[in-house]
Amino acid sequence: MTSDLPDGYEISTDPARLDAALVHRWLSQDAYWALGRSREKQDQAIAGSLNFGVYHRASGAQTGYARVVTDRATFAWLCDVYIAPAARGRGLGTALAAAVRDHLAPYGLRRIMLATADAHRVYARAGFAPLAEPERWMVLGTP
Repeated sequence: MTSDLPDGYEISTDPARLDAALVHRWLSQDAYWALGRSREKQDQAIAGSLNFGVYHRASGAQTGYARVVTDRATFAWLCDVYIAPAARGRGLGTALAAAVRDHLAPYGLRRIMLATADAHRVYARAGFAPLAEPERWMVLGTP
């Protein structure tokens, strides 16, 4: 699976390739939205989601992650997008978001949503845009 990936990287949806311990460490210790998330909760999230890993081709080391919660018919939520600090600045985040978009395209989903506090430009490069009518959306849960 490729989506304008920098040379030397690949993206896979094979759950057997995921380094779940590494993903948990990244998210629970470095991602503002998941700080303190338990390993059990992370493993549940992985099990219930469509997962994407970014891997360095030569070493096989995982350098990024994203997961999608979807019914594969009408809606998807892109979340937990993370690129290892040493691999940032190479376009991997945008390539990962584009790979998710391309992977989901055959389902004909009405909408793919995400939330970000600081990576709007990364997602815009993959075609995401702000909500046209955010006042229509509501949330139940903690902010």
